[in-house]
Amino acid sequence: MAWGKKKGGARQEPVFDLASSLSGLKLSVQDRIGPPDEKLIKPKPEAPKKAEGKKPAKSPKKKPRGAIGAAIFRLFYWGAVAAIWGVIAVVGLLIYVGAHLPAIQALEIPKRPPTIQIIGVDGSALATRGEQAGTNIALKDVPPYLPKAFIAIEDRRFYEHYGVDPIGIARAAAANVMHRGVSQGGSTLTQQLAKNLFLTQERTLQRKLQEVELALWLERKHSKSEILELYLNRVYFGSGAYGVEAAAQRYFGKSAKNVTLAEAAMLAGLVKSPSRLAPNRNPEGAENRAKTVLGAMADAGFITQAQAQVASANPSGTVKPTGAGTINYVADWIGEVLDDLVGQIDQSIIVETSIDPKLQAVAEAAIIDELAAKSVKFNVSQGALVAMTPDGAVRAMVGGRNYADSQFNRAVTARRQPGSAFKPFVYLTAVEAGLTPDTIRQDAPIDVKGWRPENYGHEYFGAVTLTQALAMSLNTVAVRLGLEVGAKNVVRTAHRLGIASKLEPNASIALGTSGVSVVELVGAYAPFANGGFGAAPHVVEKIRTVDGNKVLYDRAQDQPSQVIEPRYVAMMNTMMQETLISGTARKAEIPGWTAAGKTGTSQDFRDAWFIGFTGKLVTGVWLGNDDNAPTKKATGGGLPVEVWTRFMRAAHQGVQPVPLPGAGQSYAATVAQVLPRGDPGFVQPGYGPQGAAPPGYGQQPSTSQPGYAPQPGYGTPSPGGSSYQQVSPPIPVSGGGRAAPQRAPRPEAASGLDGWLVERLFGR
Repeated sequence: MAWGKKKGGARQEPVFDLASSLSGLKLSVQDRIGPPDEKLIKPKPEAPKKAEGKKPAKSPKKKPRGAIGAAIFRLFYWGAVAAIWGVIAVVGLLIYVGAHLPAIQALEIPKRPPTIQIIGVDGSALATRGEQAGTNIALKDVPPYLPKAFIAIEDRRFYEHYGVDPIGIARAAAANVMHRGVSQGGSTLTQQLAKNLFLTQERTLQRKLQEVELALWLERKHSKSEILELYLNRVYFGSGAYGVEAAAQRYFGKSAKNVTLAEAAMLAGLVKSPSRLAPNRNPEGAENRAKTVLGAMADAGFITQAQAQVASANPSGTVKPTGAGTINYVADWIGEVLDDLVGQIDQSIIVETSIDPKLQAVAEAAIIDELAAKSVKFNVSQGALVAMTPDGAVRAMVGGRNYADSQFNRAVTARRQPGSAFKPFVYLTAVEAGLTPDTIRQDAPIDVKGWRPENYGHEYFGAVTLTQALAMSLNTVAVRLGLEVGAKNVVRTAHRLGIASKLEPNASIALGTSGVSVVELVGAYAPFANGGFGAAPHVVEKIRTVDGNKVLYDRAQDQPSQVIEPRYVAMMNTMMQETLISGTARKAEIPGWTAAGKTGTSQDFRDAWFIGFTGKLVTGVWLGNDDNAPTKKATGGGLPVEVWTRFMRAAHQGVQPVPLPGAGQSYAATVAQVLPRGDPGFVQPGYGPQGAAPPGYGQQPSTSQPGYAPQPGYGTPSPGGSSYQQVSPPIPVSGGGRAAPQRAPRPEAASGLDGWLVERLFGR
C-alpha cells in the first residue's frame, strides 16, 4: 500500500500498489533536517520504467581515461625501480669481482715464462721445455693473411668493438639456442687474451666477469695492433706449443714468417680445440677446420674465393720432430742438471747438446722393435740404452719403451744389479795387483760363509786363464779374485772409474749385487775405450740466450785424469775382446771394427745387460721389468746383445775404423810392460820362455765368420740363492779328461765328437 499525495497539499489516499508504496517510503531532500543544499536539491533524472515482463537493459560502462594513464605510469615506475636495482646489483657484482682482481693500475702484461729449447749436435731442434714453447714474433713480420685468419674465424668485429662485442654475444646466444648446445662462443680476441694472460681456464660466472673487466682494461691500455700481436704470441695451439711461432715450428718445421695461406688457416682453426684438432693427432679434422677458416676469410673479404679454393685443394702437411718420443727422457735429464750449471732461469735459453738425432732415432727403434717382437716371449717390458763417445759425450739415450706411458728414466734414475757386467772392475783390480790375462785360477766349488756360488749347469772346469774365465763369465773365479784382492779394493776401482752409486764391499760384489744406473756403468767402461782416462758422462755442451748475445755456460775442455795405466787397459781390452769372439757375447759383431765388452744377468734373470765398446763409441743396454719381476730367462748374451749390435752397426756404418786401445798390440809386449825381463815371475803359465806369446794372441779377430748362438744362462746367485750367471763352458778334450780350455773353434771347423760337443754345449 502507498500513500498518494495531491498537488496543493491535498490529503493523501492509500494506494494498494507495491511499487508505488515502496517508492513513497524514500526520503526526499525536503525531509532532511537543516538548510537545504542547492546541490542536493537538484533532482536526479528518473530512470525510464522498464517494460512489463522484460529485464532492464544494461547501460554501457565507460573506462575512465585516467585509469589507463595510471596503469602506464605504474608500469613505468616499477620498471624504472627494477632497472635501478638491476644497475645497483650489476655494479655491486662488478665491484665484488673487481675486488678479487689485482689493482688495475698494478696490472702489467706478464713476462713469458722462460723457454728451454734443446738442440742436437747438428743444430736441429730436439725438444722444448717451458710453459711458453716459442719466441715472440712481431705482427709486422708475419704474412698479413695470418692474423686475418684468426680475426675471420674468432672475432670478425675485432676492429669495431671495445673489448666486448654485444652483437657477437647475441649472435652466439642465438646460434646456441638453435643448436640446443654450445656451438659458438661470444668471446672476443681481447677477452681470450685477458683469460690467457691473467686468469685460469675455469668456467665460472666470476671468471667470465673478470675476463670482461680485463678486456675493457686491455682495450683502453693498448692499441688493436698490440692486442693482436700479444694474442698471436700467447694463444695455445696444442702439443705444448704456445704462440704462432712455436706452433709453426712444431707442426710445419718452419717459422711463422714463412707459413702459407693453408698453414695459416690450419693454425687459426686450432684455437677452437687444440687437443682435438692438432694436425699430428687428427690430420683430417685439422684439414676440415682449415677449410672452414678459409671460407670465413673469403666471406669477410680478406681473400678471394679463388684463393680459398686453391688453399683448400692444397692442404698443409705436418712434420714429425726427430726422436719425438724418447728424446723427452734426454730433455728431462737436461732439466735436472740446468740448475747446477746456470742456476735459476729467468730468460729463454737455447741448450746445445751432444745428442746425435740420427743415433737417437736408431736407438729408439732398436729398443722399441726388440721389445715389440720378444717382450712377451721373454716377459720383458722395459729397456734402456745409453751411447757415449769415449770422452763421455752422450750421443743417444733411451730411458724407456714409451715416454707417454712412463716418464721414469731407467737410464739415469733406475738402480739395477749389473750382474757379471760388473766383473771387469774385479779383473782390473786383479791385473793391477800383478796378475795377467793368462794367470791361472781354479774354477771349482767355493764356500764363503755358507754361500756357494755356482756356474751354469753346476759344472766346473778346473784350471782356467783369467781371459777364459771372464769371457765365459765363470762365477767362482770372479768370487775368488774378489776375495784375493779384497772387496774394498774392488769398490775403490769401480768408484775410480766412474761408478757413483753406493757399493757394498762384500764377497758378492764380484757378481754385481749392488745396484747401478745404466749411464754410470757405461761411463765407467769409457776408460777402457779411451786409453785409461776418466770420462764423466755429459750431454750439455753450451747454454746461451735466445738472441745469442750471452753465453751462460760453455763446457770446458777438461784435462782428463789417468784412471787406468795403458798397460792394464791393453790387458782388459784383450780379455773383453774375447767375450765377443768365444764368450757370452758371440753375436755382438761390427764388421771391420774391433770391439770388446761384457754381458751381465742378475739373479733370477731380473736384469739383462750388455756393455760393449769400440774406439769410437761406448754403448750399454739394459732390459728388464720395472717391478723387478723375473724374466723368462732373458740373458745379457741374448736380447741386449741384439739391441746393441743393431745400434752399433748403424752407428759405425761408413765411419773409418778406429783401433781399440791395446787390442792390436803384441801380447808379449803387454806382458813385458807388467813384468820386465829378468823378473822371476816373468814366465807365466801358458807362455813360452822369455814371454813368448801363445798362439792366437795379438791377432785381430775375423769379422766375417759367424759366432756361436748364445745358449740359455742363469743369473748371478745371491747368498743362499739358486740361480746362476750365464757362462759358456770350455770344450772338454775328446777322449776323456779335462784340459785347460782353449779358444773355442768355429762351428764350421768342428766335426765328429768335437762337433757334437760344441753343438751340445754352445748351440749353433
